[in-house]
Order: sequence, then structure tokens, then C-alpha cells
Amino acid sequence: MRSTRGTPRQEASPGGNGIFAPLRQATFRNMWLSNTLSNIGSLIQSVAAAWTMAGMSTADDVALVQTASFLPLAILALPAGAIADNYDRRKVQIASLSLACAGTALMTLASIMGLMSPWELLGFCFLIGCGGAITGPARGASVGEQVPRELLSQAVGLNNISYNVARSVGPALGGLIVATFGATVAFAANTLSYLPMLISLRRWKRVAEAPRLPPEGLVRAVNSGVRYMVNMPTVRRAVLRGFLVCLLGGVLQALLPLIARDLLHGDARTFGLLLGCFGIGAVSGIFVLQRVQKAIGNEHTVRACCLVMAGTLAVLAYSRMVLLDIAVLFAAGMAWMVVTTTMSIAVQLSVPRWVMGRAIATFSASTSLGVAAGAWLWGLVAQGHGVSAAYQLAAAALLLSPALGLFLRIADRSSSTETDDRVLGDPDVKLEVGGRSGPISIELEYRIPSDKAQSFYRLMQEVQSARTRNGAYDWSLSRNLADPEHWSERFRCPTWDDYLRLRGRRTLEDSALHRRANDMHIGIEPIKVQRWLDRPFGSARRRDEGNPARIEA
Repeated sequence: MRSTRGTPRQEASPGGNGIFAPLRQATFRNMWLSNTLSNIGSLIQSVAAAWTMAGMSTADDVALVQTASFLPLAILALPAGAIADNYDRRKVQIASLSLACAGTALMTLASIMGLMSPWELLGFCFLIGCGGAITGPARGASVGEQVPRELLSQAVGLNNISYNVARSVGPALGGLIVATFGATVAFAANTLSYLPMLISLRRWKRVAEAPRLPPEGLVRAVNSGVRYMVNMPTVRRAVLRGFLVCLLGGVLQALLPLIARDLLHGDARTFGLLLGCFGIGAVSGIFVLQRVQKAIGNEHTVRACCLVMAGTLAVLAYSRMVLLDIAVLFAAGMAWMVVTTTMSIAVQLSVPRWVMGRAIATFSASTSLGVAAGAWLWGLVAQGHGVSAAYQLAAAALLLSPALGLFLRIADRSSSTETDDRVLGDPDVKLEVGGRSGPISIELEYRIPSDKAQSFYRLMQEVQSARTRNGAYDWSLSRNLADPEHWSERFRCPTWDDYLRLRGRRTLEDSALHRRANDMHIGIEPIKVQRWLDRPFGSARRRDEGNPARIEA
């Protein structure tokens, strides 16, 4: 697989590991600042698009602006994550941001020419969202290349706060621009906001490591990412929980233009002010995030934030006072930032570097799909029963959502998952095989004392999960009827290259599992490993001259 690394990791500075420590790293700081400016531009455009739609269509179409912006994240996230894990993340970001910039330029041109209709507006939002969807996983996976690994958690939090800093400034600025100069100027401002990020990416001196194996095909890379998430319980639970929380909480921003217009009888400035207060609350959340997580753990943090959001939605449903809405939106922004960041950090700390882009993409897809589906759902409710009723129903659902923790618990983890970099011995292979030869079957034979059979069986269930998420299939465990101490573990890989990738993907936790299995093995002989080429037709047609296989990992 084409694995690239960024510039060599820098040592953590002696100033400590506080939330702002990653900003001491020059590359990360430049990316963070330019990304914040880009996010401000995106929020200015969001205000302009939502308010433009509110002026020419109905409540369900207003909510569809949110759907059109987030749906690309749900559709393209997994392919984008596979691209981020297989190709140069710097170049991926440059290409995708250029696409988004072109989309905003076309949107500005259409607005200048007076060609904007509801469907054209949604189409432009979708196109710009596509650029953002491809950028996101590459940007998120690049963080580990820009800061020391012990600062990864803080860097993820700062990346989330970047968007929330923008959310505290961009909406208010967008509302002011739209009310004073019109939506066209707001669209143009977003176009210009992409330039600092593109410049920072071109200045990033990223050092690429020569790939040891050819890259996985896109479909196979997506499949391997999905397989890893499905077989990693901590990630699977966080992804599903993120979808459900965003499905219920997506009503907040999707229908906020209607809160400003219909319940508060305001204009674009009112809408921008409300969004800005939500963003200020989200920024403030970063200062309590670590303290709350340390005090009550991830799961209780998520539950508490859902209860806070339920209360804010209930207040918004009945309030007709701008000041009261501002106060509750501050609390809602803080809760939203803390809950989404908590789940995002849980995902990123649970996966190794080789699948980081796909993990970020999977979580982004789940939350984006939740927001997009929630915007559509609550838009229909608002169209049929009113904005206040939609907020009341969402508040009731969020009030019950802590019960999700009974079967979708968010795990606590304080350190990142690291790949085991120790080099394994070369496989004992004398048959000539290529990277695409396969399938390959692997068999390991153990001798386990009868009194440890139950413990060994439970351990091998964990080994099965590790092998499966790293690329193996058809895993099985057998016990010899005539010799109960004799056990056999078998699994397959599609090709020789896939087997080599599996060997290189083991984490420190995976290696610890294998060592525990090795320690239970008894006897003079070591664990016997056999490797089989399941379809040896090509090798049988060639003269076997004992040429060794191509060993690359």
C-alpha cells in the first residue's frame, strides 16, 4: 500500500501538553490559521445560502440547504478516506480545495447574473460540499504528521475548535454582509477564503516515504476500511452513536433561519447573531472538554451534553425573546462541540495510522448523514406542524438518547493506537509468487495444555477480530480429536500483497495478543506456520526453479 509519512515528528516542547500546545508546531499552526479563515468563509456562504433560500422557498427547502451541504460528506467520505490513506494527503487537499473554490466562484457568477433558483442553489451547495468531503479525511489524517503523537488528542480538539471559532465569527459576519451588501458579496468572500489554505498547503514541505507495496485499489481500500471499523467495537459504537445524536440534534441549525424569521421576526443579521452565539459557545467548549472528560469519562460526557441540548431545544421552541435564544444557543454550542469532539477523539485514538483517513471519513460520514437526514426529517415536520413542534419533538428524543449508552457506549482512551514497527522475519517461501498471486492460506499449529483450553479459546476470539480487521477472511480455529493439545488456526488473504499488508498492519495491542498466544504454547518445537497458495495453476505451468517469492514487507 502506498503509505506516506509527513515530516519527521518533532519532540514535544517543554511548555507542557495543554490544549494549545500543538500550536507551537509551525506547520500545524499555519494549517490551523488558514483552515480557520477558510471555515469563516464557508460559514459566511452558509448564512447567505440559507437566507437566500428562506426568501424564495418554503421551510422544507430551507432545511434542504443543510442537507445539500452535508450529503456529499456522507456519500464521498469513505472513498475520500481511502484516497487519503493511499495517496499524498497534501496533493489530495490541494486538488479538492481547488474544486470547492471553483464551485464557489461559479456560485458567485450565477448570483451576479441573476440565475439563482432553489435547485441551482442546492446544486452549488452540493458541489462545494463535494470538495469539502474529499478534503476532510486528508486534512484530519495529516494532523498526526504535523504534531508529536502525544499531542494528537489536543490537535484533534483544536481542529474542531477551528470550525467553532469560525462559527462564532462567520455567521454574524455573514449576516452583516448579506443584510448590507447582498448574498453575492458573501459568496465572493467565501471564494477568496480558500486562498490562504491553498498557499499553506503549497508551502508544506511534506516528505513522502517510498511505498513498500503498491496502493490498494479504491474499492478494496474502501472495503478494508469498512472491515476494520466493523470489527473494531469502540469505533463501531462511536460511529453509530454519532449518527443518532446528529440525527436528533441536526434540527438546531437546519431550522435556525426560521427561528430568526418566524418566531423572532428578525432579518439576516438576527440569523447571523444566533449562529454566532452558537459558535461562541462551541469555542468555549474547548476549555471544559478535557476537564469534563477527566472528571466523568467519555460516556457520561456524551450523556450530559445530550441532556443540555434537549433543554436548549425545548427553550427555543417556546421562546420569543432574542436575548433568551442567545443564552441557550451559547449552551447548545458548547454541548454540541464537546459531544462531537469527544466521539471524534475516541475514534481517532482507537485506530492506527494506516487506516486513519478511513476512520475519520467513516465518522464524518455518519455525523454528516445524521445532520443531512435530520435536516430533511425536521424540515418535513416543520412544514407540516410548525417550527416550534419540530423543536419540541427533537428535544423529547434527545432527552431519551442517554439510553443509547446501554449498548453504544463511548470508550475511554487516553493514548493513540500505534503500529508495531518491529520487523518480522521473512516468510519461508521457495515457490515463485507475485503480488497478485492468491488466495493465500495461512495455518498456525499450537500445542496448548488441556487445563488452559478455555482461556486459549477466549484469547483466540480476540485474535480473530485482530486478524479480520487487518485483512484476513475465512478465519477458523480447530482442535484435534485424537490429540486435544493440538490446535490449528487458519485464515486466508486474497493475494500475496494483501498478506504482506496484514503483516505490516499489526498494532502494539495486536502483537500483545499474539505474544499471549505464543506464551500458552508448550513443547520443544515452536509454533508451526504454513503458508499455502490456494490456486497454484500458474506456478504449476511454469518450471519451478526454486525462485523465492517477492518479499516486500
